[in-house]
Amino acid sequence: MNKIVYWSFTVAIAGFLFGFDTAVISGADQSIQALWETPPLFHGLFVMSSALWGTVLGALTGNWPCDRLGRKKTLVLIGVLYLLSALGSALAQDPYTFAILRFIGGVGVGVSSIAVPAYISEIAPAKIRGRLVATYQFQIVFGILVAFLSNYLLSGVIVEDWRMMLGVEALPALVYFLMVLKAPESPRWLLLHRNDETEARRVFIELQSEDIEQTINAVKRDSSSQSKESLFKPEYRFPVVLAFLLAAFNQLSGINFIIYYAPRVFDMAGLDGSAALLSTAGVGLVNLIFTMLGVSLIDRIGRKSLMYIGSFGYLLSLATVTWAFSSQMGGAVVVSAVFVFIAAHAIGQGAVIWVFIAEIFPNSVRSKGQSLGSGTHWVFAALITLIMPQVLASFSAPQVFGFFTFAMFLQLLFVRFLMPETKGRTLEDVSAALSK
Repeated sequence: MNKIVYWSFTVAIAGFLFGFDTAVISGADQSIQALWETPPLFHGLFVMSSALWGTVLGALTGNWPCDRLGRKKTLVLIGVLYLLSALGSALAQDPYTFAILRFIGGVGVGVSSIAVPAYISEIAPAKIRGRLVATYQFQIVFGILVAFLSNYLLSGVIVEDWRMMLGVEALPALVYFLMVLKAPESPRWLLLHRNDETEARRVFIELQSEDIEQTINAVKRDSSSQSKESLFKPEYRFPVVLAFLLAAFNQLSGINFIIYYAPRVFDMAGLDGSAALLSTAGVGLVNLIFTMLGVSLIDRIGRKSLMYIGSFGYLLSLATVTWAFSSQMGGAVVVSAVFVFIAAHAIGQGAVIWVFIAEIFPNSVRSKGQSLGSGTHWVFAALITLIMPQVLASFSAPQVFGFFTFAMFLQLLFVRFLMPETKGRTLEDVSAALSK
């Protein structure tokens, strides 16, 4: 059991790199625009967004290396991509090279959102699977905070301090790469894609897994009864719908809008610049605290219960923000409601999404299903991030937050009538129940 926990935390470091890579670019934003004199549209769509487009590509295609190369080789490849991106973007001499290398790091982010949850879910016992997979989300949030702290500490150290800000990511990337080289392959992948029962049994024994023979027999029965062809077959329709809707609602909550444009929202509420920045730092702290709470509760009260808590928290906070803007209430009301919103997201969608999507698909199409769910998440994230400045220019704040409130009412209906509970059930039991 200790080895399962150790390797779960080891591969989850990819989540730390995910969070760090996503947030660290904020320290280079204005400096590189001034250095290379890039026009605003080019800077936003090409230079700053390149990693996001890489993430979309990685999420949509990451199932291929996961299935063909194996979970372990894919996890090692992720480390290479992060390392190459960190060093290359720090040394880049022009915006085109910079954008390409940031794109490569984004591909690593997208693939990691498939490979890490898949790997952990396939080695973890049912009773602690939720907590172990959710450490990926915790590491993402932790990586974001460390990136902001690192940017602050490195600011002004050298003339082109942004190079150090980006390059320092190579250190955790190298540590992750060296650690994951020693990780065992997923025994479920060995059974399904290599039909190597001997090696799978050896890995299960090395991991000190429980009920080894029972698990091997269950995986063999599951794989023999499932087609290995298209994900979009009638028997997979329900898990496909679940993954798509959960991922879409994750972004229709407005979480990326709040995270990326929090200072602008607080400014709209009447806060001055310093208060807005301080409130933004509070968003990061609340996110970390309630992510930890969600991770600790996910195997105790279940995925569906956390989604209920998150959905009601979304409705309360978003409705309050809508009312505050329409009534021209003070900024303190908006800030407080945004903090509640972040807490609701962290304990609900934030803790659940990667766990749930990794659990609901059969072994034979798990990585394809995760690619669908992760790809949906990142496509919606990209679209919302890109259109929000125009949306804010075209619609009032009450209209924008009213839309998010309505979307979260629909999520509550989804949780109530469609979402099953997967707590404490083996992967094979879950797939047998959902894939009919």
